Amino acid sequence: VGASGLWQFMAATGKMYDLEINSLVDERFDPHKSTEAAIQYLKDLYSKYGDWNLVIAAYNCGPGRVDKAISRSGGQTDYWAIYPYLPKETRGYVPIFIAATYIMNYFQEHNIVPDECPKPASMDSMVVNKTLHFRQISDMLNVPIEDIRKFNPQFKTDVIPGDYKGYTLNLPIDNLTAFIKNEDAIYAYKRDELLSHRKIAGANVVGGAPLGSTTLTHRVKRGDTLAKLASQY
Repeated sequence: VGASGLWQFMAATGKMYDLEINSLVDERFDPHKSTEAAIQYLKDLYSKYGDWNLVIAAYNCGPGRVDKAISRSGGQTDYWAIYPYLPKETRGYVPIFIAATYIMNYFQEHNIVPDECPKPASMDSMVVNKTLHFRQISDMLNVPIEDIRKFNPQFKTDVIPGDYKGYTLNLPIDNLTAFIKNEDAIYAYKRDELLSHRKIAGANVVGGAPLGSTTLTHRVKRGDTLAKLASQY
């Protein structure tokens, strides 16, 4: 239904917790920023309900639906008491969470063996203040572009819009050291070829259309589709 990223934020909730979401950047996919936002959201929900089962339910379906279920149950504030009044998915969500917590603590009793986690690369980050394409980094530093995407999943189109504001670039330490040594050459590499559209579009791609821009109104008729209207306009 539109929830995205490690913490499955809806866009409205993500923006409420200062996550940037637009055509180039979606910080719901930034592991660090989205985790900080999720922690604050969970803290806010706990300050509201004072009960972790209700917090987990509200995280899944939203506090508005939990409040409605509490009201329909006659003011009960126990998850199991409001259970019949919650959405179907949320009725399963909390038990699944409990089951997952149980398995993490009692896996040995059920002959479950944790898999080995491969050691991650030693990472570091720096702030990029110029617009940069992943291909510029990949070609100049000989880093697979798939790895750059994996390390920086918040950038949706392989473009870091640094001309708009500073953004964090994450790379393995050795690659980041090489980036700093060759920074000017990397920014200059195939810039006109890879970033030609961004030079025309500028910050409006990130910041949105200016106030007062013209709005077109279309009266929907039989046979209209989103694809047809997108092509038409």
